[in-house]
Amino acid sequence: MSNPILIDPLAFARDGASLQNERTVASLAKRVHELLASNAGVVKFSVEGFQDRLLRPSLRYRLAVTLSVDCQRCLTPMPFELQSDGVITLFTKESKLEDAVAVDDELDAIMAEETFDVIALIEDEIIMGLPLSLMHDDCDTDALKRAKADKPNPFAVLAALKKSTS
Repeated sequence: MSNPILIDPLAFARDGASLQNERTVASLAKRVHELLASNAGVVKFSVEGFQDRLLRPSLRYRLAVTLSVDCQRCLTPMPFELQSDGVITLFTKESKLEDAVAVDDELDAIMAEETFDVIALIEDEIIMGLPLSLMHDDCDTDALKRAKADKPNPFAVLAALKKSTS
């Protein structure tokens, strides 16, 4: 389990506070590690509190990290650069949150609690930011080339049948 960075989200937004930090990928939760080829790397992130144009308390976050993930074609590790940013709008009443989301379906909104774990947000963004199937543009491994060479062409039988009927 990672060490949380806890903030009071409403006070953070109201005060226009900001936080810049970094964490090693290895220090993040196991749920992140399960998706990666290795735990190498450092996540740099920032969170800024502000009020949006409708004077609602909000948090703006940014993160950048280079992760090591497995290529789904050749199964070797490859680097993946992830940069993510967004805004979370905070609400204290469920009805106001529902009304706001009904008006703006792209609004990322949550109910404000007493504490907000910034590291959990960063971990969630990493998980959601990973594509389902990452692959090298051109896998250049000997094992993959051998596998392709050893595999018979599925249309070779059809070609042989066509030649025998001609």
